[in-house]
Amino acid sequence: MSKTRLFFLLLFALLVAARMCHVEILWEGDGLPLAAARQMLGGKTIYRDIWFDKPPLVPAVCLLWGARAGWLLRLAGAIYALLACWIAYRFARDLWSRREGLWAAALLGFFLTFDFASAVVPLASDLLMLAPHLAAVWLAWKRRPFWSGVLAGVAFLISPKGLLVAAVCALWNPAGALLMAAGFAAAGGAAAAWLWSAGALAAYWDEVWKWGRLYAGSTFVADPLRNGLVRTLDWLGFHAALAVAAVALLARREVSLRWIGWILISLAGVAAGLRFFPRYYFQLLPVMVLMAARGFTLLGRKRALAAGLLLLIPLARFGPPYLTALRGAEWRDTAMDRDSRAAAALTRQLAKPGDTLFVWGYRPEIYVYTQLPAATMFLDSQPLTGVPADRHLTQSEPVETEAPRARRIELARLQPTFVVDGLSAYNPRLAIANYPELRPWFANYREVARTTQTVVYRRNPLSHEHRP
Repeated sequence: MSKTRLFFLLLFALLVAARMCHVEILWEGDGLPLAAARQMLGGKTIYRDIWFDKPPLVPAVCLLWGARAGWLLRLAGAIYALLACWIAYRFARDLWSRREGLWAAALLGFFLTFDFASAVVPLASDLLMLAPHLAAVWLAWKRRPFWSGVLAGVAFLISPKGLLVAAVCALWNPAGALLMAAGFAAAGGAAAAWLWSAGALAAYWDEVWKWGRLYAGSTFVADPLRNGLVRTLDWLGFHAALAVAAVALLARREVSLRWIGWILISLAGVAAGLRFFPRYYFQLLPVMVLMAARGFTLLGRKRALAAGLLLLIPLARFGPPYLTALRGAEWRDTAMDRDSRAAAALTRQLAKPGDTLFVWGYRPEIYVYTQLPAATMFLDSQPLTGVPADRHLTQSEPVETEAPRARRIELARLQPTFVVDGLSAYNPRLAIANYPELRPWFANYREVARTTQTVVYRRNPLSHEHRP
């Protein structure tokens, strides 16, 4: 076995082992794509029958393993992380040499393990865009502009920030911009044609772009610029190995304007929406990993010591939870997931074949845990309250009002067997009964179980459903 194959085998073992520590957990980024994919497996069409505010490839990827939670989900995450590491290896190897390639793969694998678990574990849109991001720029550099554009289009079908990937590709190969645009249009056009044929294109525009614009244009952070500066400095601190090695590369003056441009465009993606969540920094990770791979190589004999010392920072911060997980302890910051599991278990005990579910709040993991079909197209209450999930536990100011009212009227025409309320205990101002359109409808339900933060209601079979 070659040393390179052995390296990737050991890297894959690390990625698998780390992700298997999360088998019993669904992080925030896991729930909605899995829940939507389960409805798709049941015959529903994304956007037309399922309200979903992310591009279509996010739930579609989950179909590859049957939209199942547990070890299959985590194995898929490890395989995807390995794919991203392999692309980083090939890109850095082609740019410089095999040594830089191995550094790039190792650094990317390390930071896809030792970071905030809620960011690096779920196959959510920001992480899913990592592999096509790297591959698109790699192909742009290799003067394969059409396929570079196709992969940038794939990135766009995962996240709207794929437009920034296309901009980076054009920067790296300006002469191929027209062919890139053709490739980008081919990927986007194929998806648009499918959505149109399924009667979902108009709904896609409303759910992904109209709602996305409202979401991105209404940050809940009091001082977003200060917050962005603090979080970026925090990220650079935990990723000091990348930052220091990149500076070493800059000192050698090997960095051209296309590298600087890639950094600046990526920072624009991080800043989009002025929230600066940890997962947003995946936009910046590819360029930093590649530059650091070259930078460490240039450090010569000092590189191993420098890397070891700098990587101790994230290892000391994010490594201990893996050790406690191996001993059977719960991960931190999973109280809501534990509550969702408990509520789902109570619901399953009461459910019969043919029963359906509606969840109030942003708790889509309950659909996954109960395995009950959704009674409505709404898998969470964001489109019904107009309050985005990034703030609805503590705030109640909607970003839109008329469309949510129309959706509530639509909800009141339906008859889910169970209504699981996972929001009112956190924010009583967003309780179901506070909405006039839902009050008579909700009166047809009675409480049948509860957990610490969730109440399970079942429809009274003798009641007469309210018709607005």
